[in-house]
Amino acid sequence: MSFNGFKEVIGEGDTVILYLTIHQIYSVKADVKTLSKKGATVENIFQTPYGALKCADLIGKKYGTKINLSKGWGYVLQPSPELWTLTLPHRTQIIYTPDASMIVLQLELTPNSIVIESGTGSGSLSHALIRAIKPHGHVYTFDFHEQRVQTASTEFKEHGLSEWVTVKHRDVCSAGFGSELDNVADAVFLDLPHPWLAIPHATKAIKEVGGRICSFSPCIEQVQKSCSTLAELGFQEIQTIEVLQTQYSVQARSLNVLNLDFVKIKKNDSENEKNKEKEVVRTITSVPPSTQPGHTGFLTLGTLPPVWAKSLKEQMENSNMDIE
Repeated sequence: MSFNGFKEVIGEGDTVILYLTIHQIYSVKADVKTLSKKGATVENIFQTPYGALKCADLIGKKYGTKINLSKGWGYVLQPSPELWTLTLPHRTQIIYTPDASMIVLQLELTPNSIVIESGTGSGSLSHALIRAIKPHGHVYTFDFHEQRVQTASTEFKEHGLSEWVTVKHRDVCSAGFGSELDNVADAVFLDLPHPWLAIPHATKAIKEVGGRICSFSPCIEQVQKSCSTLAELGFQEIQTIEVLQTQYSVQARSLNVLNLDFVKIKKNDSENEKNKEKEVVRTITSVPPSTQPGHTGFLTLGTLPPVWAKSLKEQMENSNMDIE
């Protein structure tokens, strides 16, 4: 249950992040035994490029501890949604931290928000949503693939997050989110091939006081259809953004610096002063990457105004029509 708040000591059954290098990060279970591919119970040993790790040895150690392997060492860290995103087993394409952070921000989530998510996929975004709405909110997440629903439910239970999430098997494009969720959601997130089919159902699910919607789509044609549907259903503040992460490298570089003191020196001064017009300075600076990360997806956002605001707008439009 290491996802549910901070812990000092690793307990049996906890999910632990094993950090070797910036490109070698793994998630392991602190279990004494595990099941082999043949279904037999065997000792839980995790193989790494720097040697084998007996997962039973992790129990009782403090998070952040340096552990020795047969060919090197690593660190055991407490899991977070960001680290889980880097290490989770992929069942689908996932949403990474740059997009997930923008989604949480744009949906205006608070510790008591009710959020509807579709689809669940590998559960990457779900963990970020749960952290944002704890301890008084709730996440209802849907997926049309039954096996993915079962696997996600098991993961949430193992991570101690079942209290704040409900996983359901449903094709929301055709069946909606269910009448029990009508007018209960503060925000809706859609990660679907045809999000415009689910937007009418999302409109019914959002609270009468209004709420936010976000749709993640890799193709601009999906964005166009989604924006048209949002506009038809009365959503406002419709916009589409793209998040591209740029990671700068901090390095020591030699830079030529122009010494402007030479303008104060008379031309007939010594030649030694002329050589001081330019200096080479060794300094710490940030260096941009040689290549820019590519496109992941577009985030289409919209706000559904309160019911009273929509009624007032309709009355004003009807009044204008009568005057004409």
